[in-house]
Amino acid sequence: MPSESKKAGPKTLGPKSTLRYRILRYTPDLVRDEWVNIGVLLEETRGSRHALRLIEEPREIARVRRLHPDADEDLLRALPIEFDARLRGPDREVSTYLEKLEQNLSNALQFSPQKGLLAENFDDELDRLYRDHVASPSRRAGGILQSTRDWMREKLNDVFRRHRVLGKLEQRVRIEGFTQPGDPLRLDYGYQNGVRGFIHSISLRRDIPQAKVLAYTAECIHARDSRAQITAITEVEPAADNPRHQFVEKLFAEQNIRIVAMNRVEGFAEELHLQLN
Repeated sequence: MPSESKKAGPKTLGPKSTLRYRILRYTPDLVRDEWVNIGVLLEETRGSRHALRLIEEPREIARVRRLHPDADEDLLRALPIEFDARLRGPDREVSTYLEKLEQNLSNALQFSPQKGLLAENFDDELDRLYRDHVASPSRRAGGILQSTRDWMREKLNDVFRRHRVLGKLEQRVRIEGFTQPGDPLRLDYGYQNGVRGFIHSISLRRDIPQAKVLAYTAECIHARDSRAQITAITEVEPAADNPRHQFVEKLFAEQNIRIVAMNRVEGFAEELHLQLN
């Protein structure tokens, strides 16, 4: 989940937008000089948008612990909150902070050399950089697969773009205003056109804990906005003979969360297109 300096809605960049990025590395043992990538800082070269996406999910932190058993887990969990607070300030303060950031990092945290690139869309590029440099892909015999949620988000971005709704969606929406200050969770997409809506991808095979988090979040959202529309995108339809699927389906029904499987997202995207135009 990235930290950004802007609270504004979605922003799609032109085809020749110039960006620059650095990879944040965690080096628990300076003597051995062995590091693991834990985040991506992406900035507009001619603009004011900055985003830092860091590892945050339990499986991501567990991977660091497997590579470095003595890793400071408290530090890793605190980083998203620290950076999030810093990157939400006024543009001038954020620019000053980013200029001094490398000097202020601890010895265990280091940035890679800065690199430039051209990209059509800021959010898509942040996803790609995180996937290529930081995320831990799922593995299977004969090859490597990206995580289910990353795969779903990539497909959703493509579907929403083709149905001309991606530019009308805010991505990685903070929800701490509905839950508690400091809540690091971000929902994949948000929109508002008469009613407020949220969309979040959940893997029925792997994300049962995240399904419970989404249910809690939906309860908090509906307590403040009873008309809010919340949609969970799943990789498959819930199976009637699968107890875990049925648990999630009942949990979501109790919190008025609509389930849309990936095989129905084309129709869902067209619904959004009609609703948001």
